[in-house]
Amino acid sequence: MSAAASAAPSPAPTDVQVPATYRPGPRDTLMHALARAVAADPDAEFANIGGDRISYGEIDRRANALARNLAGLGVGKGDRVVSLLDTSMDVLVCWFGINKLGAIWVPINNAYRGEFLRHQICDAGAHIAICDPHYLERFVELADTLPDVRLILCRNEGPFPNCSIPIQPLDSYKQGDGSPLPIVVKPADLACLLYTSGTTGLSKGCMISHNYMCMQGRQHIRAVPVTRDDVYYTPLPLFHSAALNVVLGGLVNGMRVAIWPRFSLSSFWEDIEASGATNGMFLASIFSLVAHAPDTEAMHRCFGKLTMIYGQPITPEVRKIWKERFGVKIVSSWAYGQTEASRLCMAMPGEEPPEICAGRVSDEFEMMIVDDNDQPVPEGTVGNIVYRPREPNVMFEGYWRRPEETAKAWRNLWMHSGDLGRLENGWLFFADRAKDYLRTRGENVSSFEIERIFLKHPAIAEVAVHATGAQDAEDEIKVTAVLREAAALTEHELCLWSIQQLPHFAVPRYIEFRAELIKNPTGRVLKYRLRDEGVTPTTWDREVAGIQVRRKR
Repeated sequence: MSAAASAAPSPAPTDVQVPATYRPGPRDTLMHALARAVAADPDAEFANIGGDRISYGEIDRRANALARNLAGLGVGKGDRVVSLLDTSMDVLVCWFGINKLGAIWVPINNAYRGEFLRHQICDAGAHIAICDPHYLERFVELADTLPDVRLILCRNEGPFPNCSIPIQPLDSYKQGDGSPLPIVVKPADLACLLYTSGTTGLSKGCMISHNYMCMQGRQHIRAVPVTRDDVYYTPLPLFHSAALNVVLGGLVNGMRVAIWPRFSLSSFWEDIEASGATNGMFLASIFSLVAHAPDTEAMHRCFGKLTMIYGQPITPEVRKIWKERFGVKIVSSWAYGQTEASRLCMAMPGEEPPEICAGRVSDEFEMMIVDDNDQPVPEGTVGNIVYRPREPNVMFEGYWRRPEETAKAWRNLWMHSGDLGRLENGWLFFADRAKDYLRTRGENVSSFEIERIFLKHPAIAEVAVHATGAQDAEDEIKVTAVLREAAALTEHELCLWSIQQLPHFAVPRYIEFRAELIKNPTGRVLKYRLRDEGVTPTTWDREVAGIQVRRKR
């Protein structure tokens, strides 16, 4: 056994006073988990990325080689390395290679550009960025505003565009000595920064420890019990926490994962067949789209082989279709969590919680419902959801470089979620979202950040970004704006402008110009009033105008 594999994490304490039904999980790191899998069977398949397969031994060798070369660039423990990558094997190689040095991986949503991208790179303070070639131009445009970035590693051989930041091919840094490296990380050390959507301000980096990520892998196999013959599958992008959970479930438990580069409705069942998937993680509209799509030959061949799907939201109607039409034995949609603490609540396979329930409080956490003064409310009463861990390093370590924001969220010994809900007999019922939270196309969206972009338009004096109507699933984004005096701008023109400025999922469907925004006596815009008014007779609709928005490349 290698030295890396023999460096076992310390056991969990046994004298913690918690309910008898609870048993603390082991203290762990991603590098120990990888070393265990390599020691058990280096030739065992770990990942299938759109048909590109790799074993545990080979991913370890590639990550070791990259780590050595990154160390030669000065990357060390605690340094941040950002990546803007489409789903590929290099995402995993970069992630593990960065973590092998004790450095911190910062994956960025590949729809981000402009100010969205600049803020996260600068906030992380990264010296090195890794990207796909079709994202290089975004870095070139921002180069003069990225003072910390010293090198960009690109996934091709060039030629590269002119840029004030040096650009070199990533492949040259993946070559060389792939022999084992000593494990330098501990369970409490940071593995990555995952940026929140910034619903009430600029997006914040959640500090995610190695043990927290490993705990998510342990939770995953509790929620999705599998055998060695099973394959975890998802078409979700690898910067997304949902897809990371799939990878972590495989890594921590020595299982196989299949990550497809994108979701395609027309080839969905062919992709399932090619991957050998037995269970799948999906989000949002995927469930309904597949449920109502026409039959295909591949669909019939896969009947009963995809045994379980999970994710949110799944309506009762769609759940029934998946069970009866596709032979899915178990369908799970019950869960509640945040980037700050994943899977705070979940339902175990075989459980049948009430229909709109988010699951039972997970073993690793305590949860309470409180009023605005942090006093507990009676059971069944809607209030603020607060929670705290029962053991160390099973949730985020705070917001990166934002101690004041951390203290604001973590007060009176409880983490405040910003969400509303009620608890009944141990089940959580989610009631409402944080005040200005938006969710569209499976992505969390910051109204604050979108407003900042629209205010850069020379014709816009004031703007409010909000949902329309009840926020009970996916949101439709509306921009309500006040034009500057004598400004000449149409809704159609503003929409086309926004397509060039925003991630595709954040482009609003609705736009309305008004003489003034609805405000309270202190001047705060009353977004709840705008949400309630929804689509008014003077609201412009992008879909009616025939403007389609697709992911940018």
